Amino acid sequence: MAAARLLCIDDEQRILDLLVEELKEHGFEVRGLTASTKALEEIQAFKPDLVICDILMPMPSGYDLLEKIRARTDRLASIPFIFLSALSDRVDVLKGRRLGADDYITKPIDFEMLAEIVKNRLSRTPVGRPVPPKVSLTEREIEALGWSAQGKSSTDIAVLMSVSERTVNFHITNAMRKLDVATRIQAAVKASIAGLIPS
Repeated sequence: MAAARLLCIDDEQRILDLLVEELKEHGFEVRGLTASTKALEEIQAFKPDLVICDILMPMPSGYDLLEKIRARTDRLASIPFIFLSALSDRVDVLKGRRLGADDYITKPIDFEMLAEIVKNRLSRTPVGRPVPPKVSLTEREIEALGWSAQGKSSTDIAVLMSVSERTVNFHITNAMRKLDVATRIQAAVKASIAGLIPS
């Protein structure tokens, strides 16, 4: 069985080298990247099964990168993503979770713990095959979310669906609740992965 692929992103070369070395010893195929500006390009080329990323980096920050990934409508949107950061305040951890991080680990790094967290996360999502969420949306929720995914505002959608703006917001809020996400973008991504709306 092929080793799981990990992409590690950290702008501190010393930490990155250590991270790559330690994770390779645990049997993973690992690539390191110091420039977050090249992260999306590297993810598309390398097709990792999981991303481990620092937060405090030159633009884009780890937060910005995760937001861009979760906003996509292809397979990349659901890639397991773990923050590895020196930021340990509750507000930082909550922000990471709300943006869609699968886990949040603080530095200094406990490599044994990190390896177990990675293995556990990968065991929940078969390598290369993200599992779409099992949800059931109404036709109106799907329609409203579909228009929202195309960048339409609630006002625009209200006209397109011949309903009030309040009704549109009601349907989208219900869809977000069922999909267990905090934003419309995340709802659209998750619904697209599940095949509920067109990609």
